[in-house]
Amino acid sequence: MKYNGISPLPEKIIHKMINKWIYSELTEKQNAIKNDLANELSISPILAQLLVQRDITTYDDARSFFRPDLGDLHDPFLMKDMDKAVERLTRAMQKNEKILVYGDYDVDGTTSVSLVYKFLLQFYSNIDFYIPDRYNEGYGISVKGINHAAQNDFKLVIALDCGIKAVEKVKYATSLGVDFIICDHHNPDDVLPAAIAVLDAKREDCNYPYKHLSGCGVGFKLMQAFAIVNEIDFQNLIPLLDLVALSIASDIVPITGENRILAFYGIKQINTNPSTGIKAILEVCGLKDKEISISDIVFKIGPRINASGRMKLATEAVELLVARDYGFAYKRSSTINVYNNDRKDLDKSITDEAIAMIRADQSYVDRKSIVVYKPDWHKGVIGIVASRLSEEYYKPTIVLTKSNGFASGSARSVSGFDLYKAIETCRDLLENFGGHMYAAGLTMKEENVEEFTRRFEQYVYDNILEDQTYPQIEIDAVLQFSDITPKFFRVLKQFGPFGPGNMKPVFESKKVYDYGSSRLVGKEQEHLKLELIDSSSENVMSGIAFRMFEYNDHLKALNPLDICYTLEENTFNGNTNIQLMIRDIRKVEK
Repeated sequence: MKYNGISPLPEKIIHKMINKWIYSELTEKQNAIKNDLANELSISPILAQLLVQRDITTYDDARSFFRPDLGDLHDPFLMKDMDKAVERLTRAMQKNEKILVYGDYDVDGTTSVSLVYKFLLQFYSNIDFYIPDRYNEGYGISVKGINHAAQNDFKLVIALDCGIKAVEKVKYATSLGVDFIICDHHNPDDVLPAAIAVLDAKREDCNYPYKHLSGCGVGFKLMQAFAIVNEIDFQNLIPLLDLVALSIASDIVPITGENRILAFYGIKQINTNPSTGIKAILEVCGLKDKEISISDIVFKIGPRINASGRMKLATEAVELLVARDYGFAYKRSSTINVYNNDRKDLDKSITDEAIAMIRADQSYVDRKSIVVYKPDWHKGVIGIVASRLSEEYYKPTIVLTKSNGFASGSARSVSGFDLYKAIETCRDLLENFGGHMYAAGLTMKEENVEEFTRRFEQYVYDNILEDQTYPQIEIDAVLQFSDITPKFFRVLKQFGPFGPGNMKPVFESKKVYDYGSSRLVGKEQEHLKLELIDSSSENVMSGIAFRMFEYNDHLKALNPLDICYTLEENTFNGNTNIQLMIRDIRKVEK
């Protein structure tokens, strides 16, 4: 996902040339497999090549890929502690104990809580949910949350998308007579919390076959296991898959294996029979009659759900996602939409400020990382700002603000660099931290910021590889426009849902020319609306190249271009056609 750019300067933003185009070459053996697949499946060799690049090498592999099957989901009891979790949950319901569903304030956390709460509420009423306040309690299981459970006689807490490092918090809860089931997907430490059950496929002693579930995915597996033991039909779980799809897309976990199956059916649920809350979000987003994709979730639906926890209380997002009354859901969704607009203004102003700080400090020119700290920055948007900066400067980035007396912040990485490991080497300077390879959160004493910045930079400097210091585009295949037929595109769509581990294919076409009707568009004439031809056919391909106005003169002089792009469906005035979404352009001389 390329950041559109936010510049404090008034001039037109110029497209940044991607430094390197990387080509996926097949071996001789892979080429033979490609040809066999093309014949067996009656598809073009280029589509067969895309399958081989995804390690799909047989007819049966291809059938499973193109036709995901809920019957192929793994047995939830393969996950360590699942039997203990189900036994404790079932016992709590049999004894009419109060159950609290607890989760993080981001999309993954709120969808996790919504899924477990909605499912159990069908069979049990002595249940409530709790989302910690980002500003007063911070990430994960909080003392305030535990006290709330104890004071209100909750005997069991199901913690979702958090808790894997909450060793002391769980010990405290146990002393108050509150049991915990932890459902997490973050990296654990050597010591696990002494909870009733700790469900996390990343545990070293867990043999669960798929390691990349979202937090909501782990919650789904718990409900799947609970349904099996209590003889509840699996069909009761299918309506909840829309929530799992939201979490998979928004938490940017790989869309492979089990996640691909869950995302496929979750997207299908959103498009055919979304829950009341999601239906209201689609209306507010202007997506009511559109076929929803993973990118719609990432760029439109997810940010609105996230905005609730960023700007106010994420409890409102859960209330929306579990809503039954459409009037209430629409009102709550409209409120969250306002939060999202406020969030956009805030993250733009903070990003502008951070860019100004970086430009004013010449040392950043030679640094391999970025760490910026300002005590009055809004904590709710610094994760977004970190993403903006890492994409703008293509460096591992940490953005810190002051919260509850500590410097607290978010970190984002660049392709291939393990940010979590880098932060872990500085753990003696931290109060706490957690996350993944590409995104993390951390908290430290204010006086440690300078030393942390120095050591983090040293680690990045010593360990980042040269090809991780500039953007690259991986080209999946070279196409001629004659290859882009309705059948080709129809099969290509079946490669979705797209995301990490199964990215939308990027194609290159060489020596393309202006058909005569390409033009500049946009408020500042900064985008190129393209009508292109090549020598392979009379196909005229439409395309859009955002912020690439500088190629207009070259194109109008009838000079050729090499382009790389993804293929998208574009609907305008009721007509749908295939459009090139240009990723990068190279000038070619005649």
